[in-house]
Parts: sequence; structure tokens; C-alpha cells
Amino acid sequence: MQTPEVDATALETLMAAAVAAPSIHNTQPWRFGMDPLTRAIEVRADRRRPLPLADPEQRALHMSVGAAVFNLRVAAAHLGWGPVVRLLPDPRDPDLLASVRLTGPEPGGQPSYRTLYEAVERRHTSRMPFTGRPVPERVTTEMIMAARAEHAHLDVPDIVRTRRLLRLTGAAETRNAVHPARAAEAHTWINTPGAEDPYGIPVTALGPLEAAGRMPMRDFTGLLPGMRLPALRFERHAQVALLWTVRDRPEDWLRAGQALERVLLVATVHGVRTSMLHQAMEWPDLRAAVGGPRHRCFPQLLIRFGYGPEGGRTPRASAQLTSGQDRVTVP
Repeated sequence: MQTPEVDATALETLMAAAVAAPSIHNTQPWRFGMDPLTRAIEVRADRRRPLPLADPEQRALHMSVGAAVFNLRVAAAHLGWGPVVRLLPDPRDPDLLASVRLTGPEPGGQPSYRTLYEAVERRHTSRMPFTGRPVPERVTTEMIMAARAEHAHLDVPDIVRTRRLLRLTGAAETRNAVHPARAAEAHTWINTPGAEDPYGIPVTALGPLEAAGRMPMRDFTGLLPGMRLPALRFERHAQVALLWTVRDRPEDWLRAGQALERVLLVATVHGVRTSMLHQAMEWPDLRAAVGGPRHRCFPQLLIRFGYGPEGGRTPRASAQLTSGQDRVTVP
């Protein structure tokens, strides 16, 4: 099979998939470059939109970039390449977080994740109430295996542990709400109606808070209560999954991001909605408590999943792909 050409159409497809990845507060903390000699797409951290309180170590930034890397892999496989990923390829260049080299087709066929391509555009966070209908075990098993394929782990806890994880998330949300600087930081990422900023979260995508106080959804509008949607009742028995890694280094955060996106795309294929509960990960003591005293693991994210409405979409900035001295803007 002939190796596809890296033309403008292919680059547009690759970039559109990459920027469709989820990122904390929709900060989209990535930049892309192309090395024409090696046919490698370089994925760099864009540190111009920091979250010094919510993400002081830039762990969530690395996860966001990792999710973009996975989408690049999916799009590359869809176009006929066998993408080869290197994480942190140059110790002298700390902003270069990954490279994705576009090689010929893999022997024996394309990677197994090629079927996820159609879900890349459809996947987005839903902060709306779910129906409470349980997701079948076969689907949750596929989500667990998706994380494992990316060298991460996904636990789907029982009701007792689920309630504990939600209590810890709720404790973090309470801390954030009474911490003026943290509340202000979150508020800066809200886009009011009519705003053209491609970063941040539109008010229409925030979703309501939970009327009974059981579901600790992040309150971005605490400083401006007039912007809140009416509170609604959420599912009584939430389904959550804890994404974790054995180690807690930058490369592990990048792997966790790839695992996260693979899990989310698998869920999307099966019509399962997802939202991210990151609050407890922003407080070291609560993050440690999420891992539990008997578990040697590093929690990276709590995922709420189930069936329900799609929720609002968030905007995306045009991806700028650099190649030598030339800059090409790909919508």
C-alpha cells in the first residue's frame, strides 16, 4: 500500500482532530509544528493560558496535550499512516511534549483505534443531568481496556466507593467556592453570550448545578449568580470512573491524557455521555485521599458517565502548524 502524501488536505484533517481534544477549562494548551524531513508533527505546550491555582504543576496541561496527541494518532490512522509517538523526545526542549511521526501503514493493517475517528468530532463534555440508566458492563469493560491500552488504568467503583469519591470531589468544590482567588480564576474562563474568544467555556455549555447537592458539578459562575441556570435534579446513582497511573511524572500525565481521550471516544461510539470532575485533583491532600491509603496509584481524573443530552459545545481556536520559517493556519 502506498504511503499517503502529507498535503494540505491531510494536514487540515490532522489538525482538526487534534484541536477537538478536551482540555481543562477549554484552555487548548497546545501548539503544532511539522518537520518536513522526518514527517513528524511536533506537539508543544502553549503556556500562555496558565492556571496557576488549579494546575500549578501543569499536570492537567500535559493531560490535555496527551488527549490531542491521541486524536492525532486516530486521524493519522484514518488517513492510512501508522503513527509513531515519542513522548518528551528532547530533554533540552521542555516545551516539546511529543512528536507524532507519520510512517507507512502498519503491517497487518491499521491500528485498532482507527474506528474511533468518527467519534472525534462528536465527542464533547455534557454537564447536564443523566437519566440514571446503567451503562452496560460490556461498555464499561471496553472503556477499561481502552485505558489499559494506553498504559493507564480505569476503575469503575461500586456504590460505596462512588459516594466516597463524590464526597471528596464535593469537598474540593466547596474549597474552591470559598477561595476568592480560585473562584476568580475559574470565572475568567467563562465566555458570555456573543463573545468570540475561542478559549474558555460558553455560558451555554456550563450546565446547571444539582438541586439536591449530591452531584458536585463545578460552579464557574459563583461570582456572578445571575448567570446561573436553574438547578436541576441529577441522576440518583451516578456512574463514575477513576483514571489513574502507577507513576506521576510528566510522561505519565501525557499517557493519562491519551488514555482519557481513548476512553471518551469509546464511550462516544456507544452513545455514552461524559463529563470530567477534576476538582479533587487540584488539592494535594484530596488527590491523595482519592487514591486511598491502601492503593499505590496516582489519580488523574474522575469521569462521570451515563446516558442523557449532549450538552453544549465549546469553541476551538484555529490550529497553527509551523514548518521551518513558514506558518500555515489550518481551520
